[in-house]
Order: sequence, then structure tokens, then C-alpha cells
Amino acid sequence: MDSGLKCPECNSEHVYQDGSLWICPECAHEWNPETAGGESAAEGAGVRDANGNPLSDGDSVTVIKDLKVKGSSLVVKGGTKVKGIRLVDAADGHNISCKIDGIGAMNLKSEFVKKA
Repeated sequence: MDSGLKCPECNSEHVYQDGSLWICPECAHEWNPETAGGESAAEGAGVRDANGNPLSDGDSVTVIKDLKVKGSSLVVKGGTKVKGIRLVDAADGHNISCKIDGIGAMNLKSEFVKKA
């Protein structure tokens, strides 16, 4: 806490370091002060699919491998096409919000999809 850094989101002085990231306990914002403008590396580069193609809201993607749905016996099969994705900021790495036919609304990690 004696670092002199403040949270770029809420301007709190109560931040702490965890590895290479700094974390604000008040708003749960994480950032790397070494990147330009205080943005995290993922935000600066944008959300990209497994092949490195940039994704945006409304895109259609294809799941590249079978994914188990947590808390359920359902599986999203590889090759499933998902239309109309929405990009979200999530601390757990799930940065795509979507609705999959037969399963419903869920979040996906961009590393398991490719742009259709």
C-alpha cells in the first residue's frame, strides 16, 4: 500500500500487488501498470479468437472443442455455431456472453472459439 499507485477505475489508494497485476479490493479492478495507459494486455489488444482474429459484438463464432457445462451434464459440442455474441469484461476469463440453442444463455472463453 506504500506504492503510491491508485486504482484507475475508482481512484482508491488501497491497492495491492498479486504477481504482475495490481488489484483494487474496493472495485475488484485488475491492471498492469507497465502496459500503456494502465490498460491490461487483453483490453489493449481486444478480444481475439483461438486463431488470433479480432471479435466484436454481434459476430458469429464456432466452438472448436467439446466443452462441459459447469454444474450440468450438458456438453457444448465442437463445431457448434453461436450467433450474435456479446463481449463482456469478466475476471474469470469468460469474455463472451451468448445464447446456445438447446442449452441457453452462457459465457464462453474466446480461446475456445473461432470466428465463423
